[in-house]
Amino acid sequence: MAEELGPVRVDVWIWSVRLVKTRSAAGAACRAGHVRVNGERVKPAHQVRPGDQVRLRGAEGHERVVVVTKLIRKRVGAPVAVACYTDHSPPPPPREAVAPAGIRDRGAGRPTKRDRREMERLRGAR
Repeated sequence: MAEELGPVRVDVWIWSVRLVKTRSAAGAACRAGHVRVNGERVKPAHQVRPGDQVRLRGAEGHERVVVVTKLIRKRVGAPVAVACYTDHSPPPPPREAVAPAGIRDRGAGRPTKRDRREMERLRGAR
């Protein structure tokens, strides 16, 4: 199952422990600068070792902060994957704090320019 190894590529490791869904998504996150190891932006081929802190910025700005405890190269089940890192991620914001963004009644027609701007302001787009 999970065997102890030498250094492992960061893109392989974050995919193996199920922080991202696909290996290509892991590489893309590294290339886009969304992955940091010990505070530095890294390329997909960067080697991780036990004790390294990995920060992964995901969808909607949510950030995962994990410390590597075990190295694996192959994707494993969720219970085994959780044992390979220690999670230090900040808790997600409470659902009540997120305001519903511009819900319109069905059949109300196309939104006016004023309505559209109000919806964008509520979503935080501008």
